[in-house]
Amino acid sequence: MSEKKVGVLEGFKAFLLRGNVIDLAVAVVIGAAFTQIVNSVVKGVISPLVGAFGTKDLESYSSCLKGPCITDPKTGEAVEGIPILWGSVLSATLSFLITAAVVYFLMVLPMAKYLARRAAMQAAKEGVQETLEVSELEVLKEIRDALVSQRGGPTG
Repeated sequence: MSEKKVGVLEGFKAFLLRGNVIDLAVAVVIGAAFTQIVNSVVKGVISPLVGAFGTKDLESYSSCLKGPCITDPKTGEAVEGIPILWGSVLSATLSFLITAAVVYFLMVLPMAKYLARRAAMQAAKEGVQETLEVSELEVLKEIRDALVSQRGGPTG
């Protein structure tokens, strides 16, 4: 039973010490910090721009599903009616789209271009290597043929 515990603990230790786990943890922390920046941009810039066409706060856009919506001013909860807070959904959607666009255009797209360039360079290197190997083989065949012809033996 202790061997099984040791095996499980060793496996867990190996899992934690793998490089990609640490990279993932760093990515999560950076992502959380980046989310705060995006939320600030949405709240401080996008929401006021959208709000210029209506209310000042994007979060306050709502509709009433049933009856007149009356909210308690102290708690902000609905007392009467069923409010649909579509402004907060719109705000969250804008935050997601901005985050996705920044991640794609600043991280994914440049990395894809870099990897494609690297793959093309690697393919070109392999093509040159194959050409060198073929040329080397041809030279060796010519040397063999010259040696055989000097001896006066049959060529093949």
